[in-house]
Amino acid sequence: MSDSQAAAVIRDREALDRLWSQRPGVIGWIGQCNHKAVGRRFIFTAFFFLLLGGFMAMLMRTQLAQPEMDFLGAQMFNQLFTMHGTIMMFLFVVPMLEGFTIYFAPLMLGARDMPMPRLNAFGYWCFLGGGIFLLSSFAVGAVPDSGWFAYVPLTRAEFSPGLNLDFWLLGVVMIEISGIVAAIEVVVLFFRFRAPGMSISRVPIFVWSGMIASAMILFAFPPLVAGTLLLELDRKIGTRFYDAAAGGDPMLWQHLFWWFGHPEVYIQLIPALGIAASIITVACRRRMAGRTPVIASLVAIGILSFGLWVHHMYATGIPLLSTSLFTAASFMIAIPSGVIVMAFIATMWWGRVRWNSAMLYVVGFLVIFVNGGITGVMVAMVSFDWQAHDTYFIVAHMHYVMVGGSLFPILGGLHHFMPKLTGGMMGEGLGKVAFVLNFIGFNVAFFPQHILGLWGMPRRIWTYEEGLGWEGFNLLSTVGAYIMGVGMLLFTINMIRANLPNRPPMEADPWGGDTLEWATDSPAPNFNFQHIPVVASPEPMWDGESRFEPAGEGWRDRLDRVDSNVREDLATTGLDAEPDHVIALPGHSLWPLYLTIAIMVFLVGVLLDGVGLIGIGLVGIIGFTAAWLWPGVE
Repeated sequence: MSDSQAAAVIRDREALDRLWSQRPGVIGWIGQCNHKAVGRRFIFTAFFFLLLGGFMAMLMRTQLAQPEMDFLGAQMFNQLFTMHGTIMMFLFVVPMLEGFTIYFAPLMLGARDMPMPRLNAFGYWCFLGGGIFLLSSFAVGAVPDSGWFAYVPLTRAEFSPGLNLDFWLLGVVMIEISGIVAAIEVVVLFFRFRAPGMSISRVPIFVWSGMIASAMILFAFPPLVAGTLLLELDRKIGTRFYDAAAGGDPMLWQHLFWWFGHPEVYIQLIPALGIAASIITVACRRRMAGRTPVIASLVAIGILSFGLWVHHMYATGIPLLSTSLFTAASFMIAIPSGVIVMAFIATMWWGRVRWNSAMLYVVGFLVIFVNGGITGVMVAMVSFDWQAHDTYFIVAHMHYVMVGGSLFPILGGLHHFMPKLTGGMMGEGLGKVAFVLNFIGFNVAFFPQHILGLWGMPRRIWTYEEGLGWEGFNLLSTVGAYIMGVGMLLFTINMIRANLPNRPPMEADPWGGDTLEWATDSPAPNFNFQHIPVVASPEPMWDGESRFEPAGEGWRDRLDRVDSNVREDLATTGLDAEPDHVIALPGHSLWPLYLTIAIMVFLVGVLLDGVGLIGIGLVGIIGFTAAWLWPGVE
């Protein structure tokens, strides 16, 4: 390359950086719509909710450490139990994994941004608004207290008066809207914004996992939104959708909730498997063994997960013929899960493993998740479930599946992706100590709960009598929770240290990665790629054939040089990723935030029966939506 050509490349890069950079000041920071800004916000906000939910869990375990403790009262325990489950289910795992997907999927696909940046930003503001709405219940003394599952008829107005459950219902609706918005973005990105040459068969496993989970969200979340709205109508205006005496059906709530609830477990698991696959491939320096069967198994899990919802309803009087079908589906889903675990083990077996902190969390995930899967097959049997239902055996199983299946890959993913996420590197020494404490603490906390359940300890109780034989294992479980709490504290300190100011610059690819996110700087520049890469395999960084410099394609003339003040990206065909057309993308916008504020005003009006607030909120929703969609308005 001649000096003049090199200078032109530098000028084009500087121009791209100016075009894609955020505007100055606080307003510029708030109005960012770039996928990296939104992804980071999802990730770090969800991490805050993880710490908050974990703190609530430690308070509950303190109450249960000894029989007849009075550390927490019954009402406070119910409130913490409800909010702990709600935070972990709705405000931590799915938003965290959505944040990973929003940040890294465009980088892995060779795109410059998500297809609808303002909609992407709106999804985050809805997530944050829903979380603030839920947590504000503490400020007014009306904390939700009916469990994170909100079973009717106990949650109807006559049995649960006050605003407690209304906070839960309205906040959950807002959070679910956020999930649906993010899912739409990811599905469109997957099919239309891939680098040239990245056919469907070459898409990274992590992006496949994000797309499958997003497709599941589009089928699983709307029924819960509908169910919560129906229950709020029952509570506020006296409809009787769930009242058997008026022709309604209280079982309808459980069907709607668990149609969401059991796929939700796999909506959390599948992206976590994608993170684990990314770590294993790089740490073992080997292509994923059985890549195609792994992707097929992820698809199979996504489909089969919608046939399992009555798995949670065996004790409700469902006919045995029906329960046998759900038992079969519960057994079947273990097959693709086993295929993925075997592929991971084979990759490690044939590779040369680098035992860094990220890889340790993946191995910990495999150990814990397999144990959770075994107990999952046990509770899939009707006869066993009738005995274990609503005991601490279910608490143990659920945490082995959800914490082992989601939290450990997430912690490993933060170690692995932090250089690309922020430009910082988490320390390995402190990281390994934190892993050991988290792994030991988790198993000490939750394995004894299997035995407590088999000995008859019910779940959701705030205290228990002395002499029942539960004291020892409950104390052990509480000790394990505190050990894990120390591990999470060290993990948090490690993450803060990695992102202190004045840290040394990070190299673009510290791990020797295989996918496109490692082809750009760490952290990634505002525009991701100056030259859209052309991909020749699923591992473009390893194959030696993929191209990262221009080679005369006609569509590059517009993308590589900035001739306008419009952010642009390349749209490609759905299957083969052939260049289709160049698309203009919006940049800075405050309309998503304004629309979210209007929705929150409307929800507060519904909460307080305030007709004026409802009217103001509706006017704001209509006005801000119109301004958002008006041509030429930022």
